[in-house]
Amino acid sequence: MPRAKQVPMPHAPQVSQERKDRRAQRAYPAEYRAQIVELVRSGRSPESLEKEFSVTAPTIRSWVRQADRDSGARADGLTTSERAELAELRRQNRRLVEERDILKKFAAWSAQEMNSTPTKRSGS
Repeated sequence: MPRAKQVPMPHAPQVSQERKDRRAQRAYPAEYRAQIVELVRSGRSPESLEKEFSVTAPTIRSWVRQADRDSGARADGLTTSERAELAELRRQNRRLVEERDILKKFAAWSAQEMNSTPTKRSGS
């Protein structure tokens, strides 16, 4: 019996392989990044390092820029510690907004319960 052709489901979004690969970014250890940055600073080009290691040249360039920011050589962005602090503050803000919204809903429900007349119960 011939196999039926598989048709993509209409409600499932099609995701390209490039986007799947982009989402699965590997986290490189800080020591590894520092070694690559030192190689660039010693005169190696990001393109030659790209061929030798499994890191793209734009990624290597961004590591060098970030290392320059962290050392104070550049002032065009946030340092690594500032980025970490900003991420933590955003997490805290999200949690506080969620807690505030929960308390608002509870206060509204509680006020509604206080103002409603109780149902009459028969005493018999």
